Amino acid sequence: MSYLMLSLDWKPPPHVYKATPGYLKHYVRRFAQSSSDHRGTPEHPGRVVTLIHAEEWANFDSQDAFPHEDIVWGVAYTIDKEFKEEVREYLDHREKASLRNLPSTRPNVKQDGYTVHTVDVYGVIDGQEKVVVEQATVYVGKADNPSFVGSEPLDFLAKKIFESVGPSGANKDYLKELSRAVKGLAPESYDSHLQELEVRNRTIC
Repeated sequence: MSYLMLSLDWKPPPHVYKATPGYLKHYVRRFAQSSSDHRGTPEHPGRVVTLIHAEEWANFDSQDAFPHEDIVWGVAYTIDKEFKEEVREYLDHREKASLRNLPSTRPNVKQDGYTVHTVDVYGVIDGQEKVVVEQATVYVGKADNPSFVGSEPLDFLAKKIFESVGPSGANKDYLKELSRAVKGLAPESYDSHLQELEVRNRTIC
């Protein structure tokens, strides 16, 4: 079984025996989720990324600087079948907290905060696009998640990320690590949203 991890590429799930960089189509990754217990506080919430289907994002992309980009790079981690259920429970636990900023014991988050999609993962091999992992599992955010904030102006978002700090550390470090991870996946890997936010964060300094 393969899980495509697109949020925190530097933090794989347990029991991984293969990691395959690649991208999926028709999705976007955006800093579109408020974070009050991870990279911010209830008084000064930060922002974290969420993955959302491009068709749904089209309802909220009025201030998106890159509304037509619908490719998201990440890593597909192949899990030993023996530990399939254990890893699924681990990821359910992890996504409950990250997608809704709620305690991991809160029931029914799977229905409310995210959906689980099965997707093919693509890569570029010898200059040609090819499917590198078939039928990977990916966790996708939903707009009815109470922490979803939609698209925000990049200057506002960059300032929010620069200033916010939470129990997990500085919001700007989260941006930096995520951007670094994506850049290191493959010669072709990119994320214009992350790169532009990084540039604007540096100008705030």
